[in-house]
Amino acid sequence: MAQKQTHPVEMGPIEPHQRLQKLIADSQRVSIDPTMPINRYYRSGNQIVETADRSLREGNLEKAFTFYLRFVTIFVELILDHPGYKSVPPADKQQTKEKIKKILPRAEEIRKKLLEKYTTEYKLYLQQLKLQAEQEEKEDEARRQAAAAAAVAAAASKAANQQATTSTGPYAPSAPSHVAVISDSDAKLIDQVLYPSDFLTDRSQATGLPGTGLLLAGEDKAKFDRSLKPILPATPTLATGFRSIIVPTDAMQKFLDLASANTASNLETCAILAGSLVQTRFTITHVIFPKQSGTSDSCNTMNEEEIAVVQDRHNLITLGWIHTHPSQTAFLSSVDLHTHCSYQLMLEEAIAIVCSPKYRETGFFNLTPYGMDSISQCRQTGFHPHPAGQPLFTEAQHIILSDAVAARVIDLR
Repeated sequence: MAQKQTHPVEMGPIEPHQRLQKLIADSQRVSIDPTMPINRYYRSGNQIVETADRSLREGNLEKAFTFYLRFVTIFVELILDHPGYKSVPPADKQQTKEKIKKILPRAEEIRKKLLEKYTTEYKLYLQQLKLQAEQEEKEDEARRQAAAAAAVAAAASKAANQQATTSTGPYAPSAPSHVAVISDSDAKLIDQVLYPSDFLTDRSQATGLPGTGLLLAGEDKAKFDRSLKPILPATPTLATGFRSIIVPTDAMQKFLDLASANTASNLETCAILAGSLVQTRFTITHVIFPKQSGTSDSCNTMNEEEIAVVQDRHNLITLGWIHTHPSQTAFLSSVDLHTHCSYQLMLEEAIAIVCSPKYRETGFFNLTPYGMDSISQCRQTGFHPHPAGQPLFTEAQHIILSDAVAARVIDLR
């Protein structure tokens, strides 16, 4: 499965050991499809290790740890229950064991670094939380002082008004018999009073908070610095961006030409997309047709060891698959989702190309992180519903259609 995307805001408050255990649990939540040829897992296992190694070089510890742990989980625990395990050549098993011996100490070293990193970030979070509490306490105290001062000013104003009313009754002469005297200190205090119409707009702009009553202007005017709110430490998450895959524009037409007989009979056809990796970019160079049997809505491959021979001969890696929907639009069915999950489990950039001759559509898809998580845990077979809500697959954003490279077709049927 693909590692869940977790926002730093969710991870910051988690205690370091719990956070690490969560990462481990998510990394180990993988499964293998017993109906998938076992040689596909062994051939593609090195792609998992390559992704982990690259992530480690780039400093993405979480991703490196996740893929190392994924490889160990698959080839130490899960692969033993695959019905084809006994048929795996001893040389392949031994090569995998050697990789595991190198990976385990590497993963342990990363685990220690992650724990240190999480501990530092958690301490920073607690410090910022304390800073927020102190700032809010200062704000509350300033607000209390402002309210008390406003009450004093209001009381002084009320007393002055009452004294004026008492001195000038309804039959009093137009000129008052005497004038109420307000002390200089009271006058200054009253001058500082801001009424709602005066300070609401200003305070909202200055603090980002709504005005709630009378406040005294000046240095005691409460202000709230939002920069002091806890800023949870940013943590690297699994990258959402994939390395790009160059797709020859002629690959789809060449595939459709060879699939045309099946398409005319309303039978699906599938093929493997293979190619190479140069620096940080994949290129599809071959479309390989394995022996297969198709129906109107499914296609099963056979003798996949022949594909392995071809890939070894041309030094190719599996980059995904392509298939037709003879009478439907281009999308991934529930069976397609399970098929592609096995490809994307081994290479996160793997794509599924769906060609719909009837509707003249071509779709380039990959599973979302949510889709990888859901499908890898699903044990149902055949066509069946999956949980609604978040999308299980999406249009691939990392493909580049190019006329500069031509696809070579190898038909093993």
